[in-house]
Amino acid sequence: MQVRNLVIVVVFVLLLFVLIYKLKKKKKPLKRAFLSMLCGVLTLVLTNILGIYTNVYLPISALSLTISACLGIPGVASMLVMSYII
Repeated sequence: MQVRNLVIVVVFVLLLFVLIYKLKKKKKPLKRAFLSMLCGVLTLVLTNILGIYTNVYLPISALSLTISACLGIPGVASMLVMSYII
């Protein structure tokens, strides 16, 4: 997958999150959407940092960053489960 396509997907998901937060009448929907996506990426990075102690690693690639940004913590958890299954 090209980087350009991944950026388009991430921007689309960010706008979708903003729309959802706007429809729920939350304050500062753009900030909430950005923090939600950032939380997923930080979870991916934290998983790899803690991998030193737990031997649990997820490769950091464009695809894994996109999944963690779009799906957040559940996305990282599902990638961990899939890495053990496959």
